[in-house]
Amino acid sequence: MTGLLKITKIDGAVPVLKFEGHLDAQTENMAVENARAVLDAGARYLLIDLQGVEMVTSAGLRALHSIYKMFTPTDEAQAWHADHANETFKSPYLKLAGPSSQVHYVLSIAGFLQNIPIYPTLQEALASFPSK
Repeated sequence: MTGLLKITKIDGAVPVLKFEGHLDAQTENMAVENARAVLDAGARYLLIDLQGVEMVTSAGLRALHSIYKMFTPTDEAQAWHADHANETFKSPYLKLAGPSSQVHYVLSIAGFLQNIPIYPTLQEALASFPSK
């Protein structure tokens, strides 16, 4: 798939949003709105499958950052930082899976690997969430 972003929601213990296409200025709002719908439906956790993402621009990074902020309670992050000075907070609520090497590189240089766990496969990412 090229161009626009296709988003498929997969329901389960942890909702999955499967992104395919370009995560850019044209698709930024769609990505954020889909994540907000998952949050508004009562989900605490979210996994974004990036396997089909061909390109991430700065607007796409902004969308991922907005989703990170949505799913990461500020008070919990601040409490964690108070107990773990000089350590980097990794979100237990939002995780990414399956980015191509090019997308992984963009996420890496943008600093996303510091706060958002990224797994090579969807199965590994799903297994990393707490079981209910």
